[in-house]
Amino acid sequence: MAKTTQTTKTAANTTPVKFIFDKSNYTWFIISIAVVAFGFFLMSGTTDIYSTTKIVIAPIVVLAGFGIGFYAILKKPETK
Repeated sequence: MAKTTQTTKTAANTTPVKFIFDKSNYTWFIISIAVVAFGFFLMSGTTDIYSTTKIVIAPIVVLAGFGIGFYAILKKPETK
């Protein structure tokens, strides 16, 4: 029988995984998804097509949610 040798990785050879986004980026992104969803909920509102909530407030809330999402993507992670 032939003896096979296995190479094992040691902890010194591995490097820790560095993610692009930080925990705060994901938190802001989840907040932005919630704000956009709330804006769409406001748009679905009542049967009145010309209500101020549907044609003014809801689109502003959705755009604010998209703005928060862009902030979450562009925010640099904190250096430690």
